This record gives sequence, structure tokens and C-alpha cells, in this order.
Amino acid sequence: MSAIDSLPPLRDVIATHGLVARKSLGQNFLLDLNLTAKIARAAGNLEDADVLEVGPGPGGLTRGLLAEGARRVLAIEKDARCLPALAQIAEAYPGRLKVINADALDLKLSEHLNPPIKIVSNLPYNVGTELLTRWLDPPEWPPVWSSLTLMFQREVAERIVAQPGTKTYGRLSILAGWRSTAKIVMDLPPQAFTPAPKVRSAVVHIAALAEPRFPANPKALTSLVAKAFNQRRKMLRSSLKGLAPDIEDRLRAAGIDPTDRAETIDIERFCALSEVLET
Repeated sequence: MSAIDSLPPLRDVIATHGLVARKSLGQNFLLDLNLTAKIARAAGNLEDADVLEVGPGPGGLTRGLLAEGARRVLAIEKDARCLPALAQIAEAYPGRLKVINADALDLKLSEHLNPPIKIVSNLPYNVGTELLTRWLDPPEWPPVWSSLTLMFQREVAERIVAQPGTKTYGRLSILAGWRSTAKIVMDLPPQAFTPAPKVRSAVVHIAALAEPRFPANPKALTSLVAKAFNQRRKMLRSSLKGLAPDIEDRLRAAGIDPTDRAETIDIERFCALSEVLET
């Protein structure tokens, strides 16, 4: 359906420009414009925000963002085949859409967007987790973005919002939970996409906090968590033994039993341990 604007249906756009999704680029196109508008609404009020979209493809979500009133959209598209379709959208929304043919991993947001900045994307599967990690772990906090509304494979979304004591709790859970609030706001079945992936997808909304929930040095915490979950089945006294000769004493000082495993430790105690290890 094309109920949100006067542009052609996305199936027609794809046919006109020969946009066959490429697995090498992690592409799965979402064609239902009512769904893309719903994803845009999940990001909250867009009228006073600049929005970054990574991997717009034929522009379904781009149209949703613009139709929902985004002040300005910056679309980063690596696939040059999509540029003519995106140019049509720019013409239909004068002055509100800028398209850059580039790799999002090379982008500096502050050079292209003005605050408040919201990131809303159906991320390509092959770079989604890396981009998320970068956005959640910038050199300074608060970050340049105020919120992230991102589509992932369902299993990745579950890892982002997971709680301690669950099999999906890990590094992403801690990165997201330490300085932001994350929740799954939408589920999408495989048949919503072209081509249909083998897995379900989900949209996660992540809102940045003004300050971290608990004190910790970001680099020290990130390194500690990575080491703890690299051998998540081991007791922490074993997986972290290389960090300090008296690691058991330091674990206890942070309120952690040395025989505990990483997946049982909440964010507060990981932060406490990172501080103890720096003393």
C-alpha cells in the first residue's frame, strides 16, 4: 500500500529500478508503508529532530519518517543502485532529505546533523551489531543521539534487553542498560520482508540517560565485560584470573561470589568490579 504519501508503491519502485536485495549487503526490504510509518512513530515526536537512517534501500522507512514529520532525514546508503529511488523521495519532500552514498561505519554524526538527533533504521544484518556497539559506547556521554529505534533479528533484540540470569544476557545487555533504557516495541514476521529472512525481526527503542546508572570507567567496564562473557560458562574467578593476582578478593569487594558466572551478575556489580580493579 502507498497510503502515507503520493509516491508509487514500493513494489513498483523496486521493479522500476531493478532493486533486487543483495545478501552481501545484508538487505531485506520492508515493503508495507503502514508498517514503516508505525516504526517511525515508535521513535516518538520527530518534528523537532534530525533523523539518521542507515541502509534505507528503496526508501520505505525513509518515507515513513518524512510522512511522520521528521524535521530532516539523513539517509546513508552504501548501495548506489538505490540512489535514484531515494532521489525521487527527496524531490517529494523538498529540503528535508539528504542522501549520502557511503558506509555508515565511516560517518561522524556531528558533522552532518543538528541536535536533537534520533537514529531510526532497519539496519543491514551484516553491520547492525557493530553500529549499535559504537553508538552505545562513544568516547563521551551523553551521546550526540537522544534515542535509537532500530530493527534487528529477534535474537539480537532479546540480547539487548535481557536481564541477569537469562541465557541472552551479555555484553549488549550491559552496554544498553548501563547508560540507557531499552525495550522491544514491535515484532515483525519474516513475510513482512522481501526477500523473507529465515528469522523473525524486532524493533528496539533505546533512550539515552543523562548519566550512567552507576559510576564506572567506560573503557575499563567494556574490557571487563568482554572478558567475563568470552568464557561465560566459567566461574568468574577463572575467566577473570588474568586481571589481578588477588581476583577473588576483588570480586568479593564488589559483592560478587568468586564462583558466580558472568550471566548472573547485574550491571551495578559489574560497574563496582571495574572500579575495584582500577584501585
